[in-house]
Amino acid sequence: MKKKFTLEIANPCSENFNKMIPNATGSFCNSCAKNVIDLSKKSNSEVAKFIAETKDTNICARLRVTQLDQEFEHNETSRINNLKYAAVAASILLASNVSGQEKTPIKTEINCPKPSHYLQGKVAQNNIVRQELLITVKGKLLEDITHKPFDRKMYPNLTLSINGSEKTFRINAKTGEFSIPVKVFKSDKTLIITITGDDYYLSKEIPFAIESVTNKVLQRDIIIAEGELTRIMIAGGLGINYK
Repeated sequence: MKKKFTLEIANPCSENFNKMIPNATGSFCNSCAKNVIDLSKKSNSEVAKFIAETKDTNICARLRVTQLDQEFEHNETSRINNLKYAAVAASILLASNVSGQEKTPIKTEINCPKPSHYLQGKVAQNNIVRQELLITVKGKLLEDITHKPFDRKMYPNLTLSINGSEKTFRINAKTGEFSIPVKVFKSDKTLIITITGDDYYLSKEIPFAIESVTNKVLQRDIIIAEGELTRIMIAGGLGINYK
């Protein structure tokens, strides 16, 4: 059965997430001695799966503000039905084994005519290999109206990753410059950029063409609107509203 729900935060927490102790699922808050689960970078399906697996528990989570306006959905399977299906399947398997043992196999002999012609040759194989390249993307992160770097006081510690690069690279606060090694395929038409700050997050696709790469370097400025950076906040006890 599919269940739909939305998330809410009754009392947002004022603790600084960046001063907490990082762990595998988010960070540990010393003030309340609880783990804060970081859901801000997860997709809707990943959030729904997490909520389904941890329902009826008190969750302290970190969310994007936009996630509070979204509707989530997950499939909930009844444990009783599962047990019924398992019992029926077991009985059918047992019955088939018993009937199989009672029947004596009948030997049959089939005379197949021999083919008069034989075809010889090689089986054609179509192996398409996508060639992965390592390039360096260089440019500046700029605000679309002013075409200047983002205000480092309002947006401190901005970092950038492209195509899920293992490391995030800090944007030069004065110039907006960055230089990032990125793995791409020749057939790629877009790059996925992920920008994070202390309390902000953005993930989006930008156009890409391999023809723009020269000597394994892509010169490309990333220009985004200030409103595209989504605010992140901490939920001091995550509320779940089922529909």
